[in-house]
Amino acid sequence: MNFETYPFEKLNTLLNEITPNSDYAALSLTIGEPQFATPQFILDALNTHAPLLNKYPKTAGEAVLREAMLKYNKERFGLGLDNTQIIPTFGTREVLFNFPQFLLHDIENPVMVFPNPFYQIYEGAAKASRAEVIYLNLTASNNFQPVVDEEALCRADFVILNSPNNPTSSVMPMDDLKNWVELALKHDFVLLNDECYADLYLNEPLPSLLNASIEVGNSEFKNILVINSVSKRSSAPGLRSGFIAGDAEILKAYMVYRTYVGCASPLPLQEAAAVAWADQEHVAIFREKYKKNFEVAKNILGIDAPEATFYIWLKVEDEIAFTTKLYKEYNLKVIPGSYLGREGEGQGYVRLALVYEVEKTKEALERISDALKKNVGLASADR
Repeated sequence: MNFETYPFEKLNTLLNEITPNSDYAALSLTIGEPQFATPQFILDALNTHAPLLNKYPKTAGEAVLREAMLKYNKERFGLGLDNTQIIPTFGTREVLFNFPQFLLHDIENPVMVFPNPFYQIYEGAAKASRAEVIYLNLTASNNFQPVVDEEALCRADFVILNSPNNPTSSVMPMDDLKNWVELALKHDFVLLNDECYADLYLNEPLPSLLNASIEVGNSEFKNILVINSVSKRSSAPGLRSGFIAGDAEILKAYMVYRTYVGCASPLPLQEAAAVAWADQEHVAIFREKYKKNFEVAKNILGIDAPEATFYIWLKVEDEIAFTTKLYKEYNLKVIPGSYLGREGEGQGYVRLALVYEVEKTKEALERISDALKKNVGLASADR
């Protein structure tokens, strides 16, 4: 399989021969990994259940974890799911890679559709599935929203949406989500929304695609799926806890497939993940931290906060030149937007992940502001 080099490997190659300015402490805004401490109650649950390492976990997930995930969906989205409509997963990366292979295996010349720029696993899954890819280009002219092309969608077998979006931080309105559900039913493709940033809203809670499905009368979620994870919401990416939820018929067959994949989560991780999913108060604390980071960004860069995520999609003149000079002159790493897109999408942007405490975030943004003022790759600042 001819996989593309991962963006962070490309970045390492780009910066490999550059000696950064040692007058500055090294900082990186490249990876969407929260740098806040995992809450103590989650660590306590992990420690308490460490002796369970002497037991094999169920592929389907333990009852305590499933119950916590169902509780989360009820409290957060008002969704009364049952156990046939959800599968605990080992994070969401593995699902995004293996679910398309499961779904598309028996389809001749399958077609996948997803946003561009995108989370790179989408592309890897398409390659592994031997699928043709149709891009939903996210640009400033369409407000970074996926534009419907029914001529293309009528050929689609599997469509991935990502709202709230990585890397652009855009959020799809409820009416748009409802329209996509109706399109999935009209053209009979499977629609999945990657909702890993859904709890990182800054003001008003955001709906799930499953809410949109119910609103258009598709209460059984035919053709509709979502994925979610504790990684961002609980500052616990090491727990590798996620779920896929929605269409029970699809999930029934996918569960059989998963018994062969070998991706069951260790029991201590499941127990710790269960307390994380079941609690919403700690997530509010993290939201406040991200909100403060965006307030700092507004003061320093003049950029309005997005509705959700912890990303800034910063417009620059030349994203490669800006990235290299920012590293060389300010010892600060960012990711070029072109590394996250194809066919020219992402050019002229860099992605900033505001994942630190506010003081460190402020320091990083002040370096960026200084670089912009010196006209290093500057065009304008835009989310």
